[in-house]
Amino acid sequence: MVSIDDVAGAAGVSTATVSRALSGRGHVSAATRERVVATAQSLGYVVSSSASSLASGRTRNVGVIVPFLDRWFFSTVLSGISSVLTRRGFDITLYNITADADARQKVFESFRQRRRVDAIIAVAVELDERETERLTGLDIPIIAVGGRNPSLRTLAIDDVAVARLATEHLLTLGHRRVAYIGADAAYDLDFHVPSRRQEGFETAVREAGLSLEDAVQESADFTIQGGYHATKRLLGTPGPRATGIFAASDETAIGALLAARDLGVAVPQGVSVIGIDGHELSEFFGLTTVAQYPFEQGARAAEALLAGLEGTPGAEETPAPYRLIVRSTTAAPLR
Repeated sequence: MVSIDDVAGAAGVSTATVSRALSGRGHVSAATRERVVATAQSLGYVVSSSASSLASGRTRNVGVIVPFLDRWFFSTVLSGISSVLTRRGFDITLYNITADADARQKVFESFRQRRRVDAIIAVAVELDERETERLTGLDIPIIAVGGRNPSLRTLAIDDVAVARLATEHLLTLGHRRVAYIGADAAYDLDFHVPSRRQEGFETAVREAGLSLEDAVQESADFTIQGGYHATKRLLGTPGPRATGIFAASDETAIGALLAARDLGVAVPQGVSVIGIDGHELSEFFGLTTVAQYPFEQGARAAEALLAGLEGTPGAEETPAPYRLIVRSTTAAPLR
C-alpha cells in the first residue's frame, strides 16, 4: 500500500507539505500543490477520509442551501461550486429549502445537531434572523450567493444597477415606449429580485425624462412560458405598442421572442428585447442580455470558503461582475 511517505519522497517534499496540499488546509504554492496531487495520483495514493476527519476535526464536506434544484441559475451556480470543491477533495451535501416551513426549520436544526459540514453556501436564500443566528452559531465559514445579508459574507450582483443598465441600453437606442416584464408577488420572495429590477427599470425611465405612465409593466414568473404569455398581452393589446421590452430574466426574454414571432412582430425591427442572465440559450437566440455569470459566482463562493477554512477570509461583501452583451434582438426603433 502506498503511504504518505512514498508520496513525499517521490514529490521531493515533506509529509507535512503533502498533507497540506491534499487536504487544502494551510499554505502551499499552486505549483507544489499540483506536483503533489499529480504524484499522489500517479502512485495511486488515496487519503483516508475517516483518518483525515479524525486528525483534522473536519468532514471535508460543504453544505449548499438552495431553493430550487431544477432552474438554470441555481444549477449553474452549483456547477461552479462543484468545479472548485471536487477538485480540492471536498464533498457537497445539498439542502433544498422548500415553502414548507416545518421542513425548512428541520434543515437548519440538522446543521446544529449533526455538524456534518465544514462550511455552508446559501444560494439566493433570504435567511431570517433566527436562521442566520443558527448558522453563525456553528462557527464555520458561511457565504451567501445572490443576495445581501448583513451578518454573512455575501457575493451578489447589484440588481438595481443591472436593470438600469439593461433599460438604458433600450433608451440609448432611442426607444421611448418601453416595457418591463417582471414577476408578481408570488415570485418576489428571497431578496426581492423582481422588485429590485423593477426599481432599476423605473429609475432609468425617470432619469431619461420619460413618464412611467408610458412604461408598460407586466408580470410573469421568470420562465419561458411566463414571458410568452406576458408578451402576448403586451403586444396583442390595441393601442400604442412598446417598441422595447426589458425582461427580468433571459428565459422570460426568450418567451418574449417566441410570442413576437407568433404575433408576426419582427425582432428587432418591430420590437427590441433584452434580458438578464447570460443564459446558455441566449447566444442561440441572438439575445441581447446583461450576463451575471452564475458559474463564476459559484466558483468564487467556493474559493472564498476554502480561503476561510485556511484562515484567510476576504471582504465581507463582494460584488459579482456583470456585463452588457449586445446581440441581434435590440436595435433603434423604426421611424
